[in-house]
Amino acid sequence: MRILSGIQASGSLHLGNYLGALKKFADMQSLEAERFYMIADLHAITVWQDPEKLLSQTREIAACYLAAGVDPARSTIFAQSAVPAHTEMAWLFNCVARLGWLDRMTQFKDKAGKDKERASIGLYTYPVLQAADILIYKATHVPVGEDQRQHLELTRDVAKKFNHDYKTDYFPLPDTLYQGPGARIMSLRDGSAKMSKSDPSDNSRINLTDDADTIASKIKKAKSDADALPSEAAGLAERPEAKNLVGIYAALAGVSVEAVLADFGGKGFGTFKPALAEVVVEKMAPISERLRALLADPAEIDRLLTIGAERANEVSAPVVKDVKKIIGLWG
Repeated sequence: MRILSGIQASGSLHLGNYLGALKKFADMQSLEAERFYMIADLHAITVWQDPEKLLSQTREIAACYLAAGVDPARSTIFAQSAVPAHTEMAWLFNCVARLGWLDRMTQFKDKAGKDKERASIGLYTYPVLQAADILIYKATHVPVGEDQRQHLELTRDVAKKFNHDYKTDYFPLPDTLYQGPGARIMSLRDGSAKMSKSDPSDNSRINLTDDADTIASKIKKAKSDADALPSEAAGLAERPEAKNLVGIYAALAGVSVEAVLADFGGKGFGTFKPALAEVVVEKMAPISERLRALLADPAEIDRLLTIGAERANEVSAPVVKDVKKIIGLWG
């Protein structure tokens, strides 16, 4: 069993990233598997990035992995751009993938918007780079959210077509790795919008760099409504802000939404928000403290990324060499 996943190097990470990815990365260390966790800086440049910020964001995301409990002695942490196999295999797979497959990718339509003619070619073809990210490690399992499920299917299509065209079974067909239902964390200012690092309002999210006082203040200011909490989950259906705050409590406390409502049903947000703030501070403030300490020593982050890149290169370079030989390429 070999697992591959990563987070794009664009912007600071927040509570949604922690619950949706980082915590799961740490939890997956209990599995009997090899784990490769990349910082996807090549994916980040499908839209323009400030070079200095891109480097600092790559370090920050690496520090977030570490602060969240990902152990570099048990999992390989590396920057995508430090491993040449990603881009080399992406070109080889560009010649395997079909235009019609990419035309069906809904993520490009969402990200490019109405002015797709001005979008970079990289934004259009990045699902092929994702296929390369996965297959150069011969990953057997990929933890993906709903928005990336279509891209994993494309990866499987690329692997199947390569194996068929060259009459080999070289690439495994990676499966989705489900780590239980994950909380969908929404903005603290708008329960209908995902918590986002690109939201102009800092009060919309809990950043992983926020200290305990800032976390408590943001929870206090979080949008809610005037009604008491219901006693059953069905009562949250038409109340997006209440549903979000209850979901955050449940995810961090490690209990079900039903269990939260059993304790707080019939009570107002004047009672619930202080309890929520206590849970969020208890779980997130230690991560924030570790993160700030890590960021104060960028040389150590760079050292660990270098070690991770060496390991990633050891695994991926022979795969590219094999594929070139199968295709009939020189070298």
